[in-house]
Amino acid sequence: MIARLRRDRARCAALLLPLLLAGCAAQGAHEGEALAACPAGLSPATVAETFFGRNAGGREVVSDADWARFLDEVVTPAFPDGLTVLDGAGQWRGRAGQVARERTKLLLVALPGGTPAEATARLAPVIAAYRARFGQESVMVTTRAGCVGF
Repeated sequence: MIARLRRDRARCAALLLPLLLAGCAAQGAHEGEALAACPAGLSPATVAETFFGRNAGGREVVSDADWARFLDEVVTPAFPDGLTVLDGAGQWRGRAGQVARERTKLLLVALPGGTPAEATARLAPVIAAYRARFGQESVMVTTRAGCVGF
């Protein structure tokens, strides 16, 4: 349990820095607010990126079929207006110096006119369901201001 917690913390730290740097690109936004002005044809939005690791206890516990069921039963009802899921390959260096890797699902949702607080509130039950269903200790979430158009 402690080793898994250490791995999760190390994984989050390794993934967080590049995401924080990417978030700096949203210039003109104040903390907790969407961009004040967007180019013509686009509207302010909050974009949430959620990282779902698929391993627990050193083995993959979330199969493709498991993810598809979770997407149908939990994620899609929470975000019926649309979402994007990407496959990722996460890795982190543990305290022992070894690199650990796992397949990851990256969920992207854009909430036109939404705030980071609203995005995290809408994601909270999805994350809780994932953690409970698949025995995950953590799911990483980032939010950023953006402009969207459809």
